Amino acid sequence: MWTADQVRAAEDVLLARTPEGALMRRAAHGVAQRAAALLAEHAGAVVGGRVCLLVGAGNNGGDALWAGFELRRRGVGVTAVLLAPDRAHPAGLAAFRRAAGRVLDAVQAERAEAAVRGADLVIDGIVGISGSGALREPAAALVAAAERAGVPILAVDLPSGVDADTGAVAGPAVTAAATVTFGGYKPVHALAAQRCGPVHLVDLGLAPHLPEPDLYQLEGVDVAARWPVPGPADDKYTQGVVGIAAGSAVYPGAAVLATGAAVAATSGMVRYAGSAADLVRSRWPEVVAAGSVADTGRVQAWTVGPGIGTGAAGRDTLAAVLDLGVPVCLDADAITLLSTTPDLADAAIETPAVFTPHDREFARIAGEVGSDRVAAARRAAARWRSTILLKGNVTVVADPDGRALAHPAGSSWAATAGSGDVLSGLIGTLLAAGLEPWWAAGCAAYLHSRAAALAALGGSGAPDGPPVGAPIGASALLAAVPDAIRAVRRLAL
Repeated sequence: MWTADQVRAAEDVLLARTPEGALMRRAAHGVAQRAAALLAEHAGAVVGGRVCLLVGAGNNGGDALWAGFELRRRGVGVTAVLLAPDRAHPAGLAAFRRAAGRVLDAVQAERAEAAVRGADLVIDGIVGISGSGALREPAAALVAAAERAGVPILAVDLPSGVDADTGAVAGPAVTAAATVTFGGYKPVHALAAQRCGPVHLVDLGLAPHLPEPDLYQLEGVDVAARWPVPGPADDKYTQGVVGIAAGSAVYPGAAVLATGAAVAATSGMVRYAGSAADLVRSRWPEVVAAGSVADTGRVQAWTVGPGIGTGAAGRDTLAAVLDLGVPVCLDADAITLLSTTPDLADAAIETPAVFTPHDREFARIAGEVGSDRVAAARRAAARWRSTILLKGNVTVVADPDGRALAHPAGSSWAATAGSGDVLSGLIGTLLAAGLEPWWAAGCAAYLHSRAAALAALGGSGAPDGPPVGAPIGASALLAAVPDAIRAVRRLAL
């Protein structure tokens, strides 16, 4: 994904080499095609459908007007509501008028709102990637009218009112049924996926002129290519041995969940260290369990923190793990201990590590997250010289060198107690298998959300209806990990 500045720079190069208006017409054609598909889906037909364009100033409004021109030629009734009539795109507006499109000034509030409410589809051409801040009036009122009337909105490039680079929303903004974007995906499409709906890319030929992406989003095939599976020459040791230091008398379940995730993730060996050794052994007999890190034996990586507590016992456990110098996933209580114990913090900086904070834990080690989650994760990664996985509905993973990815979960089923324990177990196992921290964190986040969705949707819903989810606990999420791995590996076949 590329920032707004990166895309604009590439467009400038291409605009200098193409006839005037050619790129806009190509972009508008993509919008018109998607609009026609949505009309067929929501209104039952394209011909005779009703579309309302919300037209802002500049090129975004021009894209909408040219799309309206094409839709008129396909027999669609199209009304353009001009939010800034004196700054509407001249060529686009002239073409739209030639096609007998209806034009309203937004100051005609009642007529404009009636056009929105009476449409089968609204096209959001209010602002593009150069816009900033929340929707202003009268755009905000017209978007609200569409939402109240249940009229789907198709966003041009991005939902207006949502920041192109951060996905932040500071007030009224569009929530689109779908988005058509041009030239390349922007960070907003991952960071505010719930605002964008399905995103359709129109190729403008920008690729040769774009730099390295600013932000990545893993696909299933990326995860499948890296997920460890046993080969003919493998045994329990060659696939990686992971240690899990988790749980306490207060939180024994954390030990069971984190260790179980490690067992489910790969065919390698799992060792456990902690006071819940008997419980872990009874639940997962294949695990080699001991009472302390010192008694555990050699491992290639550790997960430490879930449920260990922040007292002396937790500090001793964390210190023992960090003293070994192997890659480590630092979660939950481990993060809190690092924020209050300078000598442990110094040791963590010298250790190859993945930190997995949620927003409140993040604030303890790197300050408030703020509206730019990617910048915050990058800041923390540089501060701790480690990979940071910032949890959320959109998980962000950042390396100290600035490389970052965003993973939209696609649902909220993983928002349940113990879910993070499962995630940390997955990450530790991938580290032990030899994945570099950035890939271990990204692949685990992808698999984790896939397992949550499978657990929530599996076995529910009417046979003749759409899938219907139900709330799950972390145990159900853990149980779905093997199915999630199978589903991801099928993508590589």
